[in-house]
Amino acid sequence: MEPGASGNGERAAQGRSGGWRRGFLGLGANLGDREAQLRAALDLLAGDDLRIEGVAGLWETEPVGLREQPWFLNTVAEVATRLEPEALLRRALAVERALGRVRTVRWGPRTIDVDLLWLEGVVRSGAELTLPHPRMAERAFVLAPLAELAPGLRLPGGRTAREGAEALRAAPGAPVVRRLRPPGWYPGNVVRPAPPAL
Repeated sequence: MEPGASGNGERAAQGRSGGWRRGFLGLGANLGDREAQLRAALDLLAGDDLRIEGVAGLWETEPVGLREQPWFLNTVAEVATRLEPEALLRRALAVERALGRVRTVRWGPRTIDVDLLWLEGVVRSGAELTLPHPRMAERAFVLAPLAELAPGLRLPGGRTAREGAEALRAAPGAPVVRRLRPPGWYPGNVVRPAPPAL
C-alpha cells in the first residue's frame, strides 16, 4: 500500500508508542550547487532524534513570487522524529544558517530552505509555527515531490497529495515543475543493515 494511505496506521501507531512521530519536510535551493545544498541539509537534519525515512526525487521549479531569480531545485523528505514541533523548527532554522541562508527579500533566492510541512498528530497555528503548513496545498513545488513520496497523505481541505498535485498541474497558468531525478539520488534512501550487537 502506498505511503500516506489509511493502511499506514499501524506504522504510525508504532512510531507514537516509541515517542516517534512521522513528518514531512520541504527543501529547496536556488543558489550555488543546489543538489549539494539539499544533500548537506538532509545530512545536517538527521541525528539520534531524527531519521530520514525517505526522500522524493529532485524537482526543478519555476520561482514563485519573485520571478527574476534562478530556478529552484526542490524535494520532500519523510522523517521520523522525537523532536517537539518547536524543536524541529529550531533544527530546520539552524540547518539553514549553517548552510549560509540570509533572509533579505521575501520569496528571494536562498542557499537552502527547510519548511515543516506536516507532523503526525500536530495541528496548531501560531506566530512562529503553523502545522500543517498553511500554503502547502497551493504550492506545486511542494506537492509534486510530496505526491511522489506520500500520494495518499491528506492535505488541509481533504484532498490527497496526489489529487492536489494533479489539480495544480491542470490549473491555468500553473508554474513549471519538472522532475530531474527520481527517488534514490540521496544515499540516505538506502536501507542499511543494523550493526551487529556487541
